[in-house]
Amino acid sequence: MIQKLDPNETRFFSGSSHPELAAGIANHLGLPLEETHFSRFSNDNLFIQLCSSVRGRIVFIVQSLTPPVSDHLLELLMMLDIARSAAAKEVHAIIPYYSYARSDKKNAPRISIAARLIADLLQTAGATHVMTMTLHSPQVHGFFSVPTDPLTARGLFVNHFRGRDFSPMDTIVVAPDYGRAASASRLANQLALPSISAEKTRISDTEVHIGELIARQVTGFKRVIIYDDEIATGGSVSELSRILLESGVEEIHIVCTHGLFIGDALSRLTAYEQVKEIITTDTVPIPAEKRLPKVVVLSVAEIFGEAILHNYMRESIGNLFAFWEDQ
Repeated sequence: MIQKLDPNETRFFSGSSHPELAAGIANHLGLPLEETHFSRFSNDNLFIQLCSSVRGRIVFIVQSLTPPVSDHLLELLMMLDIARSAAAKEVHAIIPYYSYARSDKKNAPRISIAARLIADLLQTAGATHVMTMTLHSPQVHGFFSVPTDPLTARGLFVNHFRGRDFSPMDTIVVAPDYGRAASASRLANQLALPSISAEKTRISDTEVHIGELIARQVTGFKRVIIYDDEIATGGSVSELSRILLESGVEEIHIVCTHGLFIGDALSRLTAYEQVKEIITTDTVPIPAEKRLPKVVVLSVAEIFGEAILHNYMRESIGNLFAFWEDQ
């Protein structure tokens, strides 16, 4: 017997950032995607109305923090507050892309650790549980005071490469920086491949420096899988690709969970003939003009759907968890 959510006990809503993914998750769960009304007053204040009763029900609200991030964040906070104020029994914030996870430390004077601030705001607004995917660093998980599940898309990437003739003698997984080394190691482990990490120094939001040591570390490997959590401007991955190619690598496969591909990021990466494919997921919407021949978009709808179902049935979701070593 297939377990399902009770449509009389649950309500599923989407913010405006990614209704396609929300619909995919709802479809996997066999639930209707309820209507939400968005408008603005003449003074630009946002008006939101959930168009179905949530009283005494378990409410799921899907919203990725994609550009314009501040607008989408305010939408999410208001929707959480609406559900709580309308007497929802549980309010689940499903945030496939938690953009503020990159602001996870105080690395300059007089700045905000915004990842923690936003986590506090979500709880204040009414979230009783948060579900997200591939946080920028594991410590961000600890910023949340409500139960939080950071999921991983690693299984999708492993399945994508399954059956390829990738030998540990000629293929290696490379993380762009030490912060992604553990994640790259877990992917490599499941593909039975070695892994290493580059040494990255960020100069600005668009400029990075990659240490030259990586060139010697990939000597003898003809194929590299670059594994990162997200690609925004593409600066890190583009610079890393250049160094890898100059060191003799013949083939590059780029993998990231969150593919924002801002500005000319994709054209910078696809300009390298040796970049065979760029694999990402739909945690953020990928418009048609960015779905180039080399771009592969894998859907995370089933992963979120299964995690939501397991949570609803009070079952473990450990096999979907992002930072466990056996995953």
